[in-house]
Amino acid sequence: MEDEHSPEQVRLKQAVPAHLFALPVDEDGKATEFRPFSMASPHMRAFHLAWFSLFSCFFSTFSIPPLLAVIRDDLHLTETDTSRAAIAAFIGSIFSRIAMGPICDHLGPRVASATLSLLTSPIILATALVSSPNAFITIRFLVGLSLANFVANQFWMSRMFSGCVVGLANGVSAGWANTGSGATQLVMPLIYSFIMSAFNLPSSTAWRLSYIVPAVLQASTAVLVLTYGQDLPSGSYKRTSKKGSKDSFFEVFFHGIKNYRGWVLALTYGFSFGVELTTDNIIAQYFYDRFGVNIQVAGTIASCFGLANFFSRPSGGLFSDMLGRRFGMRGRLWGLWATQTVAGLLCLLLGRVNSLWSSILVMCVFSVFVQAAAGLTFGVVPFVSKRSLGVISGITGSGGTMGAVITQLLLFSGSKYSKQTGISLMGIMMIVCTLPLSLMYFPQWGGMLCGPSHHRDLDPEADHYRLLE
Repeated sequence: MEDEHSPEQVRLKQAVPAHLFALPVDEDGKATEFRPFSMASPHMRAFHLAWFSLFSCFFSTFSIPPLLAVIRDDLHLTETDTSRAAIAAFIGSIFSRIAMGPICDHLGPRVASATLSLLTSPIILATALVSSPNAFITIRFLVGLSLANFVANQFWMSRMFSGCVVGLANGVSAGWANTGSGATQLVMPLIYSFIMSAFNLPSSTAWRLSYIVPAVLQASTAVLVLTYGQDLPSGSYKRTSKKGSKDSFFEVFFHGIKNYRGWVLALTYGFSFGVELTTDNIIAQYFYDRFGVNIQVAGTIASCFGLANFFSRPSGGLFSDMLGRRFGMRGRLWGLWATQTVAGLLCLLLGRVNSLWSSILVMCVFSVFVQAAAGLTFGVVPFVSKRSLGVISGITGSGGTMGAVITQLLLFSGSKYSKQTGISLMGIMMIVCTLPLSLMYFPQWGGMLCGPSHHRDLDPEADHYRLLE
């Protein structure tokens, strides 16, 4: 990636004067205000394309759990089969997210995002052809690849919005997108019931036809991104990023993976967003099995968890920006630690309440805190490395799905633990795995437990940390 003071970048800034943008911008053309209900080009148009495209990917990936009770009976799936399928979906996402970071660094988020959506939309349609447990597990693995669009989403927002609002932009974009996991819990049972009743079709046919909807939605959003999207405030990525670049693909990649802060954030994110993914996978079935509600009611309850993302994850991003303005990076880190610790305590409590309405209440409050913690995490990510932003975003994002794999594998595979016990243990893991945040240190801003270094100019990343100022 280019140095921000290269001649080419200077020419770009001069070629696109600030008065040509609908929003106020900084010297790099990044918006310094965030107006979520505006369609102003290019900043807010990119925002809406980014969140809606990722929304469709979450909708597709989590369209299977709300119909799992029906699919399980039709395909004669065992508890082990369904658990392996859930893990497979997350494993696919781990590798695709790691790859998506460097791809965004070199191709730009628009092409990377749209290409992945177009490649994976036929896979969700192929769910209708599944006839065996192994095929079901394979489909879930391949559909999970689409969640790598999260990395493109966050990369895109970090390229469009300045440091003073980037936490909010990342939070709202990812939060609104993540509501896809809640919307699908609500919508897919309704689509299934409508097809079965309106066309008088058997259950085994109705659930298969239901997957036409998420497949078409995902492909449509990809076309919109390609048609109307713009990678950078100054234009297309390929026109602005290569000639003056001094860093090769591998230099950018290795620079990113050597930054320990990215790995600490990956661990933290693994037990905020990773826990959220696991909860999305199990919560409908949890209420269906433990409290005896029907599939529509279970889906409606589960949808509350995912739909809370509409405001909870953006709140985390906004809170991160507020703490950043008031207390600097130390405020962002303390805010993340406190929010995620409270989320862990609520998760612990969720597994121990025994009544339906108490469980719903605790689940809703838990959803707000765990999703806000995810927003707070990506309020820190843009400041770790400007040079390797895509790589850091990919590492952190893949940490989220790795956390989901770990919790699903350890706590919800087989019959070793009941689901309520597994949920409580997951809360304990959240609390413990948030503690390493205290190890993060930025020479010019400090960390949770100490102030900035007096020798911060010796840090080779110094030029890339000025996003916060």
